[in-house]
Amino acid sequence: MTAVPELDALDAHTGSVRIPPEVDVPLTDRVRRIIDSEPFRKLAKITQVGLVSLVYPAARHTRFEHSLGVYRLALLFLKRLFHVPDFAEVVTPHDAERFIVTALLHDIGHYPFCHLIEDLRLGLPDHEALAARYLEQGELAGLLRTDWHIEPQEVIDLLIGNTRVRPHKKRTSAGQSQCDQILASILSGPIDIDKMDYLFRDSLHAGVPYGRNLDQDRLIGGLCLNAARTGLAITEKGKTAAELMVFARYVMFSEVYWHHTVRSATAMLQRLFRELFLQNKIRFDEFVQMTEDEAVCFFLEISKDTPLEKLAAGLFGTKRTIYKRAAQFSILEQPEMYRQLAGKPYGELCRRADKIDRYFTSGEHRSHVQDASDLSAFSVLIDAPPVKKEMEIKIDVYYPKQDRYAALEDISPVVRAMAREQFDDYAKRVRIFVHPDKCNAVRNDDVLNDILRSGTAAAE
Repeated sequence: MTAVPELDALDAHTGSVRIPPEVDVPLTDRVRRIIDSEPFRKLAKITQVGLVSLVYPAARHTRFEHSLGVYRLALLFLKRLFHVPDFAEVVTPHDAERFIVTALLHDIGHYPFCHLIEDLRLGLPDHEALAARYLEQGELAGLLRTDWHIEPQEVIDLLIGNTRVRPHKKRTSAGQSQCDQILASILSGPIDIDKMDYLFRDSLHAGVPYGRNLDQDRLIGGLCLNAARTGLAITEKGKTAAELMVFARYVMFSEVYWHHTVRSATAMLQRLFRELFLQNKIRFDEFVQMTEDEAVCFFLEISKDTPLEKLAAGLFGTKRTIYKRAAQFSILEQPEMYRQLAGKPYGELCRRADKIDRYFTSGEHRSHVQDASDLSAFSVLIDAPPVKKEMEIKIDVYYPKQDRYAALEDISPVVRAMAREQFDDYAKRVRIFVHPDKCNAVRNDDVLNDILRSGTAAAE
């Protein structure tokens, strides 16, 4: 028996809930009370990958399922790491309970289509800040105090970081305690419980193999601490499993999350949300309380009989009408154009898309294209990698016989080739999407590149 009931439940095989693929998630009474709470139950009505289901119809799994999967992995990581002496010396049973409950609640601040809305950078609170709101007061705050003897701020600190350190914890240069740095790296790091679950689970439900080739047992069995004792590392036996995880992440982004049709739908919803927000038709505090179905109904209703209707109806109406790809640029396909647009603020992409609209509606295009119909507002969308890049892969490999560490990217050509500066460039694309009725007019026009570069006279 340990001092942490959830770790005992992992091996007891008594109370549990089953999630795909035939996995039992152990439940104690206090875990049950959390997952039965109103904020947590809402996660059952928010899909994990949102618009991906427009391309992969079975990808309708929820944040609720994912959160249970992350919680189970948290238990498996702790079970392994408590056999690592340096970990057990720093992480107490109370810290382990903080970590467990934080893993369970890590997505509590999510709302419908959260990540694509955050990429718009409209100055709205991110989902971590919203999570803090749920945890500071109300039902969850009470459960943390009574069932776990944990102050909500302890979970918030671990979830989103802080600059304060409790007196009995060793201070580090980053402001966090050594314990919190270690636990935070397991929640969000190069090899963390969040990625390990969503890569596998998204792949499973999408019906693709890319994220299911992870050797989870080997990876967990190879966990250890880095030389500074402030984060995770892996032993040499886990090196190949770590490489597989890095590669799985790359392929899932390339083939699923950044599939061109998924990104077309993303561009449609982003433009729809941005315009409604700028028109003061979205009250964000009310929107974040909605379920995904409620948000869909809201978009359809609020955009009815407006120029935005084709975006909402195309995504969520009775007939799917997703915009078509008129042009595509990558680091390999027209790299100059890719660099012109990748990482640009979303407002700038909208302005350039609107210039294309104006060019075609002005009639100037008729000297270039035969039988082209005029476009109307919001018929052209530009999708590009956002300002924020994917996280860098920085993890050390430990060689116990030599008692030395080496950076994974230094000893693995697979990881080195997917360093931060290349991941976004090779997994993602810049794309121009146009309403299906108008796509050929834009696709065949030789002025398009000039408009995209700088807004030439033809675009004014």
